[in-house]
Amino acid sequence: MNPQNRVAILQSSYIPWKGFFDIIHDVDTFVFFDDVQYTTRDWRSRNRVISNGSPIWLSIPAGSDTKRLINEVQLADHSWQDKHWTTIRHAYGKSPYFKTYADALESVYMARKWDSLSEFNQHMTRTLCDLLGINVRFVDSASLDAQGSKTERLVDVCRKLDATYYLSGPAARAYIEPEQFEQAGIELAYKDYSGYPKYPQSSSEFEHAVSVLDLLFNTGPSAPDFIWGWRNNR
Repeated sequence: MNPQNRVAILQSSYIPWKGFFDIIHDVDTFVFFDDVQYTTRDWRSRNRVISNGSPIWLSIPAGSDTKRLINEVQLADHSWQDKHWTTIRHAYGKSPYFKTYADALESVYMARKWDSLSEFNQHMTRTLCDLLGINVRFVDSASLDAQGSKTERLVDVCRKLDATYYLSGPAARAYIEPEQFEQAGIELAYKDYSGYPKYPQSSSEFEHAVSVLDLLFNTGPSAPDFIWGWRNNR
């Protein structure tokens, strides 16, 4: 067993915010937790970017049926791909580092028609990790056949990956039962999203809760400094 086998487990999200990548950066194995119930009007299928000085929503038309797992959500209408990329291009075309990342991101949006929400989200997340210089092992939870519900299921995923450390998002404190991790011999930690420094942004009022695309287009290679690197300079 690897004594440094750190694991995080999150549902895939659409062009996630910087905190999502802060978690991925801190682990050895990142699990896309997409064999769980899909929730509508949530980060799975929408996020925000800054356009004309204020946040706007980009939403993938994924339907309102909640009787599906995330990896069962099919995308019948592909017109959103061109619409979203056009919106992003118009919003950030004049940003300092748009040209640096445009080709890589345009290829995700435009090179093929995406039929699966989960597949698009996972592919985009991997691409963004490459752009941010994050090197991590990715696993799809569906391949692990994890059992149980809530905490029990998370622990089962960790066991199957020989995890010694589990990093959770802070919101999960509301339901995680820490004693189950303790009994399994897995250290439990929660990510702290506080303290992120501001960066040059076109918004009239600075907004942290937007897609990481905003950070990349505005700060380029310095983006990691605004996600995790700043902690080393305190």
